[in-house]
Amino acid sequence: MHIMNVNLKFDYNSPVIISYLGLSLIAWLLNTITHGKSNRLLFTNYRSSPFNPFTYIRLFTHSIGHKDWDHLVSNFLYILLIGPMIEEKYGSINLLCILLLTSLIISIINLIFHNYCITGASGNVYMLIVLSSFSNLSEGKIPITLVLIFLFYITTEIKDTFLEGNKKVYHDGHLIGALCGLLFGFLLLKYPHGIITFIPK
Repeated sequence: MHIMNVNLKFDYNSPVIISYLGLSLIAWLLNTITHGKSNRLLFTNYRSSPFNPFTYIRLFTHSIGHKDWDHLVSNFLYILLIGPMIEEKYGSINLLCILLLTSLIISIINLIFHNYCITGASGNVYMLIVLSSFSNLSEGKIPITLVLIFLFYITTEIKDTFLEGNKKVYHDGHLIGALCGLLFGFLLLKYPHGIITFIPK
């Protein structure tokens, strides 16, 4: 009887997405150990003194922190499903830039208009969901999936935010993330090798 030898190896197939998960797991563990203090210090966006260096770090790191395990898992189920496809199509450096810019834009808009305490990757989730729809956008054709995403996800966020006034979740961040996905999607259609043209794929 011939037994086929199978040599399986783990493939670090999506370094930005896997590293994002790793950092978020570390942040969750720190938050659990410190009973929320690390999130307040490092992983939550809110107004604080402009002379505090953590004020500027939190503009980006709020998207690494999460309130609890369920919050982290619910976000990364989407990120792990969609992110590797985006990273393979546009490259790791471009994806990293897009994630950082989305986190920054969400932070700045929150500080200017709301000043909620926001933490979590959900803004980046919505950005990736919308951006993924552009992978099949070509020759002037709009994929039905893009339309359906807006119908199901975006209209739900608008309803919860403006019609029902539900502020338990920062729905504005979801909408901003989705708009960032639209913006970066169109930019990457025009500059397929990178939003910043000298960045290689």
